[in-house]
Amino acid sequence: MLLCPAGSPETLRTAVRYGADAVYLGGEAFGLRANARNFSREEMADGIKYAHEHGVRVHVTANILAHEYDLAEATQYFRELSHLKPDALLIADPGMFMLARQYCPDVPLHVSTQANNTNSGTFRFWYEQGAKCVVCARELSLKEIADICKNVPDDLEIEAFVHGAMCISYSGRCLMSSFMAGRDANRGECTHPCRWKYALMEEKRPGEYFPVFENDRGSYVMNSRDLCMIEHIPELIEAGIDSFKIEGRMKTALYVAALTRAYRRAIDDWFEDPALYEKNMPWYREEVRMCTYRDFTTGFYFAKPSENDFVYANNTYKSDAVYIGTVEETDEAGRAVISQKNKFSEGDGITVMKADGRNIRCRAALLQDEEGNRIPDAPHPKQKILVTLERYDGKTDSPAEAGDILRTETVRTEGNA
Repeated sequence: MLLCPAGSPETLRTAVRYGADAVYLGGEAFGLRANARNFSREEMADGIKYAHEHGVRVHVTANILAHEYDLAEATQYFRELSHLKPDALLIADPGMFMLARQYCPDVPLHVSTQANNTNSGTFRFWYEQGAKCVVCARELSLKEIADICKNVPDDLEIEAFVHGAMCISYSGRCLMSSFMAGRDANRGECTHPCRWKYALMEEKRPGEYFPVFENDRGSYVMNSRDLCMIEHIPELIEAGIDSFKIEGRMKTALYVAALTRAYRRAIDDWFEDPALYEKNMPWYREEVRMCTYRDFTTGFYFAKPSENDFVYANNTYKSDAVYIGTVEETDEAGRAVISQKNKFSEGDGITVMKADGRNIRCRAALLQDEEGNRIPDAPHPKQKILVTLERYDGKTDSPAEAGDILRTETVRTEGNA
């Protein structure tokens, strides 16, 4: 199963369209991404309905480490969720688990990586409490996961992260944000102090900063690379992992589309023919870089990573593409209607990302505002834009349809893909 992030109704629809088997999302409370767009009760109901209509499951996160004052509100929240009928609840805290079990008796319970699930005894414990799935701690190697899979009941689903941001702290249970910014990472409010640049200051010389260098890479001594396992699908399957999870509930629709599509195709290619998977590897590698990312690592899967394998030299993201917008519809003239996300101009090269894996290369031949006035560029986010796309392959039909993602790329490649 491919489990993809949905930080908003837009990214939920994107994940469904681009190949997710299931999506995970948070409500307005109790998830570990308080700064994500998240879902109101009505949006969650609509999202669950939309996903189910397309044969996709919805998992709702309630994986904070709860304080005493959270429990009364959590009780009411679980009562509401029982009526919405999601396909699973993701829990980390034992107290929250008991409440969910009591007030959502018909909803399967999954145990979050935040619960530090590092051995088969822990997996069996949660299974005996009624859990249907346990998410592996990110510190586990593939060998450890394989050993766990051999020592737990066959009907316990094993889930593991395969892509996305890594936390420097053990299974994400970090205290730095609370200490440095007064915001509790274990309640979804992380300020990511591990991404900050640090310097050394001597007590008697205030204001005089000395850079922190462990080597010549700089002073981002806790800033982890992003996990990427697209090149290791066979090993993940062989280890016995049932569900592949992509991190990213605070990311854009381009991120969700690119990664969902790439991992969907990689998984399907492997099961169809391992030779096809190897043949298409260059395409997978290219596509996972068509969204924001840091340098990649395989994390702890193959060995305890050295600092050079894990820590990234700065806190900036890279991207080989820029998200222009999602096509809302095409009008009678074949123009793509989008709410523009980032600046682009008439004449720019545009790639239309199709859910089936095709990338259609085009040129933005004409940009118009909602009134039909020609505009040379689109500098204002959320502006409604009508885009006339001219295909590089010579075909005259409109290349775009509702739900397609439009992106510009760092290096424009003309010709059909």
